[in-house]
Parts: sequence; structure tokens; C-alpha cells
Amino acid sequence: MIILNAFFAALGQLSDPKLRAVLLRGVGLTTLLLVIACAGAIWFVNSLSGSEISLPFIGVVPWLNDALNYSGILLVLVLPVFLMVPVASAITSIFLEEVAQAVEDKHYPSLPPAPKIPFSEALQDGLSFLGVLIMANLLALILYAIFTPFAPFIFWAMNGFLLGREYFTLAAMRRLGREGARKLRAKHSATIWVAGTLMAIPLSVPLVNLVIPIIGAATFTHIYHKLSDNNT
Repeated sequence: MIILNAFFAALGQLSDPKLRAVLLRGVGLTTLLLVIACAGAIWFVNSLSGSEISLPFIGVVPWLNDALNYSGILLVLVLPVFLMVPVASAITSIFLEEVAQAVEDKHYPSLPPAPKIPFSEALQDGLSFLGVLIMANLLALILYAIFTPFAPFIFWAMNGFLLGREYFTLAAMRRLGREGARKLRAKHSATIWVAGTLMAIPLSVPLVNLVIPIIGAATFTHIYHKLSDNNT
């Protein structure tokens, strides 16, 4: 119930000019990052192809060039699904302060101002988490190969755990500090994991995934406040 209430509260605030402005910037930056990443991947694939591809001890293999060209098309279709998880993390790190403030201004106006998190600390946390995401998803490729029919569920569950952990920590740190956020997250880890998974699922849906990072940040701001109230 907490998760659904938080999500619908976030959706209901999309008419708020403060949140809508952040959403538009978030969608624009998300699109730009995805286009740059896909263009870079296609350029890399194209740089490997040429008129003829020759392998040691085998010689010219004509069909390899065609395979590389077709793989570029496949990359455009598949790569955004996997890239949306680190992109969502990056977008949240950049815009969470603004999103959380917009949510608190509307729904929790009696709260005192939240202490500002130093940019260097936020950047360090964001880069550290990005490294964890990339490593976890690379290692998960082994599980995808072994349990192919369950690959989407593994993807959603793993990234839901990681994203939920990161989103909640960032939202809670504004009010509780790092240690306080860690303790509250540990106490409600199951709820946070479910919320993160419900966010990871639409991240794999094209176009819908463009708005999820900002809506997710607003949702987790609500989740933090609800869990914090229940904890007092």
C-alpha cells in the first residue's frame, strides 16, 4: 500500500510546474545519453567492419561483414533496455535534490529545509554506484545464459534491488545522513526491493522508460517519508 500510494502521489504531481520542469529536463537528458551511447556502439561496430574481414588461419570470411552490419541494428533495439538502468541512476543523482524538494514543498510543507549534500560527495556516490551497476549486470550475463527463460525476471529483480537501494538512500540521506539512511533502509529492505523492482520493470519499456527516473525519484521521496513516519 505504501508503494502504490507513493507512486500515485508522484503521478498526481506531474501537473506541478516545479516537477514538470525537472521531468522535461530529465527526459531530454535521458534521450541524449541514450542516443550518444547507441551512436557510440554503432560506430564501434561499423569500425570493425569493412569490405572484407580476414581471420588468422582461415582467410576471408565474407558473411562476417554482413553479420556485423546487422548487429548494429540489433544494438539499437536491445542496448537501450540495458542502458536505461545506469542512465536512470545518473539522472537520479543529478535531479533528486530538485525532485525531492518539489515533492516536499507540495506534500510536506511543514518540514524544515534539508541540508545540502556536497556535490563532491554526491558525485562520488553516483560514480561508485554506477560501477556497481555495471559490474553486477556484466556478471548477470552468466545467469542470463544459464537461465535464459528467466532472464527478464533476473534482470528486474537484480536491478530492482540495486536501484531501490540507491534511490531510497539518496532520498533518505537528505534528512537522516548516510548512517541514518542505511539503518532505515536495512529495516525496510523488502519494501524498498519491491519498489525498486516495480521501477525496474518499466525501465525496459521503450518511451515509458524516459519518464521513470524522475517519477521514481519522486516515488522514493514519498516512500522515505512514509517509512520514516512509521519508524517514529
